[in-house]
Parts: sequence; C-alpha cells; structure tokens
Amino acid sequence: MCPTLPGRASPPCRLILVVEDEPTIREFLCEILQDEGFTTQGLPSADEALVFIDHHPQQVRLLLTDISMPGTLNGAGLANRVRERWPGMPVLVMSGYETPQSSGICYPVSFIRKPWTIGQILDSVDDALKGAGG
Repeated sequence: MCPTLPGRASPPCRLILVVEDEPTIREFLCEILQDEGFTTQGLPSADEALVFIDHHPQQVRLLLTDISMPGTLNGAGLANRVRERWPGMPVLVMSGYETPQSSGICYPVSFIRKPWTIGQILDSVDDALKGAGG
C-alpha cells in the first residue's frame, strides 16, 4: 500500500481496492492495474472491503467491486455504504448478471459488464477516476 521512502513526503496514493471473490479474476485485475502504475489491494469479500476502507479511507482512490459475492454484504451493498459514507470516492462495479439498477445500488456508480477486455477495464477505471476529479 502506498509506500513512503524515509525522509520523503508521502506520494499521492493511487490505491485501487479490488473486491472479487474469484481469486483468479482478483489477481488478474490487480496485476493489470499494477502494470498501469496503480497500487492495488485485493480482497475476497465486500465485508472485508468495508473494514479496510473504514481503516484507510484516505488511501483508497477507487473501489472496484463485483456485485455478486458471498457474505453478509454483496458488492451492491458495499457500493451503497461507500457512497453514503465517502461520497467523493469513485466506485466501479462489475457483473455478468446484474446492473447497478437491478442490484439495488442507490447512488451513481460506474459500471462494466463481464466479461470485459483489458482495454475495457482500463478505460472504465480511467473514466471512473476522471469522473471523480482525477
């Protein structure tokens, strides 16, 4: 997570929180985003992601979450809670089955349908960040 070198100011954090219950997809997303210069943190559940954001809200630049996943909170619930508590944090949701509207997301979010290509996911991340002021 956003390392600081001794004697230097902290760099602006470009942490993308990747929330996906499928390990292969989560790892692949983290890898392609890291190749683009982002710092990533991958988590397997929305429940864990909410705890992480609670402890590190200033470090998370973008929440990228799947909608459907196990746990007490799914990606839609996570998106709603994040937008309620941190309205300036951009949220990008993905799903092959649902849309933000059909899943119960009540706030504006970016959306990408699965399956996506690398170019599509990178464009969606870029658009979500630009929509939130960069």
